[in-house]
Amino acid sequence: MKNKITLIVSLLVITLMSCEKQTVWNVKDYGALDDNKTINTEAIQKAIDECNKAGGGTVTLDGGTFVSGTLLLKSNVNLNITENTVLLASVNPNDFPVVDPFIDATGQFRGQCFIGAIDVDNVSITGKGTINGQGEMFTNKNIVKTLKRLGEKMIVPDFSDLIAKDNKYVNNNIRFSNRPFLVRLVRATNVKMKNIHLRQPAAWTLHLFQCDQFEIDGIDIHSHANQNNDAIDIDSSTHGVIKNATIDSGDDAICFKSTSPKPSSDIEVYDCKIKSHWGAIKFGTESMGDYKNITVRDCFIHDTRGGGIKMLSVDGANIDNVLIEDITMENVEMPIFIRLGERGLTYRGVPKKPVGSINNVVIRNIKASVSELSELRLTPTSGFFFTGTPNHRIGSIKFENIEVSLPGGGTEEDTKIVVPENETEYPEFTKLGATPAYGVYARHIEKLETKNIKFTLRSEDKRKEIVLVDVN
Repeated sequence: MKNKITLIVSLLVITLMSCEKQTVWNVKDYGALDDNKTINTEAIQKAIDECNKAGGGTVTLDGGTFVSGTLLLKSNVNLNITENTVLLASVNPNDFPVVDPFIDATGQFRGQCFIGAIDVDNVSITGKGTINGQGEMFTNKNIVKTLKRLGEKMIVPDFSDLIAKDNKYVNNNIRFSNRPFLVRLVRATNVKMKNIHLRQPAAWTLHLFQCDQFEIDGIDIHSHANQNNDAIDIDSSTHGVIKNATIDSGDDAICFKSTSPKPSSDIEVYDCKIKSHWGAIKFGTESMGDYKNITVRDCFIHDTRGGGIKMLSVDGANIDNVLIEDITMENVEMPIFIRLGERGLTYRGVPKKPVGSINNVVIRNIKASVSELSELRLTPTSGFFFTGTPNHRIGSIKFENIEVSLPGGGTEEDTKIVVPENETEYPEFTKLGATPAYGVYARHIEKLETKNIKFTLRSEDKRKEIVLVDVN
């Protein structure tokens, strides 16, 4: 009798265990090897697919270094990379097929990525591990060497259908970039990324295109391996938070883009530490869709060459209701640059938009120290540079509680500078040149309010502190 009861209990336990829903899928169970050489694309993708089919859960990478090509996340899947585990991109360019292709403003054919997702819900990337794109291996020279070593030929996709005849690309030089983004999420809802380390993509690091409801928390980015090494690109995406990020990028760090007419809106950025070789917080340059209801606060920007905060509408975007506050900048090139222009590029074959607008911008509680003259690309520099165009003025901008330390260096000759309009050119302060003011140069603005603004010079500057042209 006792043996019979024991058997029944055992059967019940087995039955109950078999009824438990699986919540974790370990990629090693699907044949993945963490030996830093095996290409695990098929094994890891199978784990993701099985997790999705079962209703969702966590796909775990735990161990050493897993090498892979493009992986596509599916709905209700959390990709978890444990601490000290590395997900490493293959160096074979043919391991990265195109995902939702498009042609960017420079004429580069884009779409390849390491981690991607298209039209999904409830996806996340978590863990304290690392995703490394090996971007240095995707220079033209290294790609040729890799393909020769592997005995393969380049697979070049046909992107002729993407070329709109009425599009105006920079230099009209349309080409296949063959540089995968690290993480690219397209039309995804309820996206979360937490604590992950993102390293060395061949192009942009994290690209969210037409996503809704996203949270990026505590991620760490180092991106200096190749060209266009943006850190976070929020592209026509809405209802999101970026917080506690640590960023060191070769190009723009946190960049609001709109490569479609859809807006980037209702977004909050805070408690981030940012270093960039181009721009720390940037709106544009690709700017068809609007930027609205965006707050950036409590961030530390340091050692940044291309500008601390850059707000650019040049392709039709209406920038409205933006608050930037409580920002500290150390060793930056130009603290704030705002430009309304008439470039008018289009993307994805959509019609050209009319000239946009910049309105209801509040910037307050800013402390900034500008780099020494020897470190600047543009000398003499200015603290703030704002300009619309003669036919399209910036709307309302309000500044209060601002302290800026500047290196000086302006000469008597610099007081005579006439700043060109360049309405249709690429919107960069280095292309417009130096200004006749060391503190604020503002032009073509409907309403500029300032309160408690202080500029300190570390050496003599013959220019005026403030120069206003066509400003109310």
